[in-house]
Amino acid sequence: MARTLSVFLAFFIASAAVAAPVENRYSQLGSLQCNIDRFKIVTGLVETGSAVKKIDTTNPDTATAVAAAQAGLSSVGDAIKNIALALVTGKAAPGDARTAVSQGLNDTRSALEGINDPTVTDSVAAAQTLLQNAIDDGNAVIADCK
Repeated sequence: MARTLSVFLAFFIASAAVAAPVENRYSQLGSLQCNIDRFKIVTGLVETGSAVKKIDTTNPDTATAVAAAQAGLSSVGDAIKNIALALVTGKAAPGDARTAVSQGLNDTRSALEGINDPTVTDSVAAAQTLLQNAIDDGNAVIADCK
């Protein structure tokens, strides 16, 4: 997940200046604040993925929930890649990709909330905090990237 999002971020930054026609580039790529918000959600998702990997999966139920959380994060990453590709090529971000980001974040949150293993409470709480920060950053993208 971290490598995928890092590659996405490098791709997005490198191609932002050249991929879209001049008249479309500024409206699609957004303001400085919009791009800061985008950067923050990507880095927040990387941090969340790292925190989820640190959860001890010795307990089979915990392992299942961690796998579901990782799948949710993976779907978010895939949807963000689709959005970024559209933006750097001058197209509108696909609505279904935006929906997929929201669904993946909600799936990840639900999976983490479903962990009832008292031996991993602190690591789950850390992952939940990072996830909530990423969700907040995603809400900022919605607010600032119009």
